[in-house]
Amino acid sequence: MGIKERQERDREAVRRSILDAARELFVSEGFQNVSIRKIAERIEYSPAAIYGYFASKDDIFFALAEEGFRLLCSDGRPDGRARTPLEQIRSRFDRLYEFSREHPQYFALMFLERSVPRISKEYERFAFAREMRGQLISELQACIGSGDLPATLEPTVAMRMLTVGLLGITVLRMSDRLGPGEDADALAADMLDVVFAGLKTGVALRSKAIADCPLEDQAVEQQAS
Repeated sequence: MGIKERQERDREAVRRSILDAARELFVSEGFQNVSIRKIAERIEYSPAAIYGYFASKDDIFFALAEEGFRLLCSDGRPDGRARTPLEQIRSRFDRLYEFSREHPQYFALMFLERSVPRISKEYERFAFAREMRGQLISELQACIGSGDLPATLEPTVAMRMLTVGLLGITVLRMSDRLGPGEDADALAADMLDVVFAGLKTGVALRSKAIADCPLEDQAVEQQAS
């Protein structure tokens, strides 16, 4: 290994240490309560050294959020089988719940922490997250086109109902608010069954969700849908 390659490896190792330390601190202490100095102390570096990798605390969060969204978008278990539009959209929401189990710190930071900066500040960096939201809308529209969901259904409202319901159960699980014997995984699956069943009935939804509002306002009450 040459000097340049070794330097790049070492630099990436330090960057990884900064991100890991920041993620843990942001989740355990709250984004607004963590300073660059506190992150530096965690990894035994100087604050000046941190600034050699990230311009600000916000920039550290954006790097973590980008990692989180990419982890969310990567299923990692393609089965190759054809899915109906309804099965496909169901698999997307199953994946969101799985992500909360596999990467709870990323999930908490992206969807639960209220003091983090809005990802709209980094429009280009998160273009793929907007594409993800657009894909969800398209797949819900495909369910309407196939007749699996009623023609009167507004896709953005359906997306909001599904994500908020799933988020509620995830919060109960992550905050240890479930009662003895309650199975969060089973509750999440039942919740999706119930919401999809309700959507199929064509019951009018009174939500005033707006289709073209900014991504962060269409989020699961926080960052993105």
